[in-house]
Amino acid sequence: MTSPPSSEPPAPPALRLGYGTNGLTDLRLDDALALLADLGYDGVGLTLDHMHLDPLAPDLARRVQRTADRLDRLGLAVTVETGARYILDPRHKHGPTLLDHDPAARARRAYLLTTAVRIAADLGAHAVHCFSGIAPQGTRADTAWKRLAESLAPVLHAADAAAVPLAVEPEPGHLLATLGDFHRLRALLGDPHLLGLTLDIGHCQWEGRSPADCVREAAPWLRHVQIEDMRRGVHEHLPFGDGEIDFPPVLAALADTGYPGLTVVELPRHSHAGPELARTSLRFLRAQEAAA
Repeated sequence: MTSPPSSEPPAPPALRLGYGTNGLTDLRLDDALALLADLGYDGVGLTLDHMHLDPLAPDLARRVQRTADRLDRLGLAVTVETGARYILDPRHKHGPTLLDHDPAARARRAYLLTTAVRIAADLGAHAVHCFSGIAPQGTRADTAWKRLAESLAPVLHAADAAAVPLAVEPEPGHLLATLGDFHRLRALLGDPHLLGLTLDIGHCQWEGRSPADCVREAAPWLRHVQIEDMRRGVHEHLPFGDGEIDFPPVLAALADTGYPGLTVVELPRHSHAGPELARTSLRFLRAQEAAA
C-alpha cells in the first residue's frame, strides 16, 4: 500500500556555508582548509594574500594546482576573495584602487583582479569577489565612476573568457557602497552578463536596511554572500550574537530565493580566535537555519 503524497512543501536545501581565510591568517592555508573540512563547512572564501596563496608568487601556477588538489581532496567549494589589505602596497591599506589618480596604479589593481579570475578558474571557484575602493580626495563623482567602469573592463573580459562571475561588493565608505551603486555600475557597463554582486549581510544592517529584504532585492545578481553580525551605523564585523541582526529571516530569504553559492563567515579582525569562531559560527548558523 502506497502512502498518500505529503501536503507539506519540500524543505529548501541546506545553505552552503563557508568561512573566510582572512579570519584564519594565523593558520597555514593547508591547516585552515583541513580545519574547515573537519568542522563540516561546505567551502571556503579564499582571500589571495602573502600567507594564503600569494597571487604575486613566482611559482604561482604550482601553488594554485596544489591548492586545487587540496580543495578537491577535502571536498571544499571555493570563492576567491581579493580583499587583502596590503598585497599591492605595504604602506597603504587596499592601495592602489581602481579609482587612483595614476592610470598605472589603477592598472596594477586591475591586473591583480584578472590574475584572481585566472586563479579562480583553475580552482573551480564559483565567483571572484572585488570592490571599488575609496575615491581619492577631491575626485569628482563622475570621474570616479568613469575610472571604475574603465578599470573593470579588462577584468570583465577575463571573467568572460574564463566563465567566472565577478562579484562586486558594496562596501561602506567606498564609491560603490550600496545596492543602488551596484546598479549604477551595471548601467555604466551595459549590464554585462558576468557582473554579479557580493552581498555582505552585515553591511545591510549598517545601512539601516532589513538584511532579508536586501537578499530578496539582490537575488537576481547574487553570486557571493558574506555573513557576520553587525550593529546599525557601525561598520564592525562581529561574531554572531554580538550584534543586532535577526538571522532566521535572512537565512530563510537566501533559501527561498534559491541562492546556490557559498555563504561565507566574514570575521577578518578575529584571526586570533579563528579556529574557535569557525566552530561556533557553524553551529550558530545551522541552528538559526533550523529556526528559519
